[in-house]
Amino acid sequence: MTRKLVVFFLCMVFISSCNESLPRRPIQNKSGSFYKESIERSRRILSLEEKRIKLIIEEDTVHDYLESANGFWYFYENHADSMIPQASTDDEVILKYNIMELDGDTIYRSDVLGMQQIKVDKTQLFPGLRNAIKLLKEGEKATFFFPSSQAFGYKGDNNKIGANVPVRSSLELLKILKPIDSLTR
Repeated sequence: MTRKLVVFFLCMVFISSCNESLPRRPIQNKSGSFYKESIERSRRILSLEEKRIKLIIEEDTVHDYLESANGFWYFYENHADSMIPQASTDDEVILKYNIMELDGDTIYRSDVLGMQQIKVDKTQLFPGLRNAIKLLKEGEKATFFFPSSQAFGYKGDNNKIGANVPVRSSLELLKILKPIDSLTR
């Protein structure tokens, strides 16, 4: 009798395993509210940072500030002749820069970061600095004010700069090295 029971049980298992499986339903429906809340939080942060930067600009009567199309502000410390070309994509540039808090406290000094030779738009610099390089000509120096979205964003730099920290940076473009193939055209 136990043998018949085992055979019967195995047959039932085999028959039940042949049934068509039903797709699993999601446990939770996503409404998109997390993304909407995240977008709204980012907008609030950007608005507060822009207000803070604009207040600094209003209080500074010494410098003439420009607003970039990329969402940051800057002033020239040293302006070059208008006939000198600006740095552009694929140029190599030699530069030095520092990174400070908006109030001017230094986070990274330029002598610690050192002079750097980089290819424009092909480096790991933060987004604002990559775009700032293209605004300068050889020999120019400018100070830039970046909201956190143009700096190190919601992650920070995993070292001295925390999440959502706006920064300022003085950038000096020492030399522009044009690609050889562009000089022969």
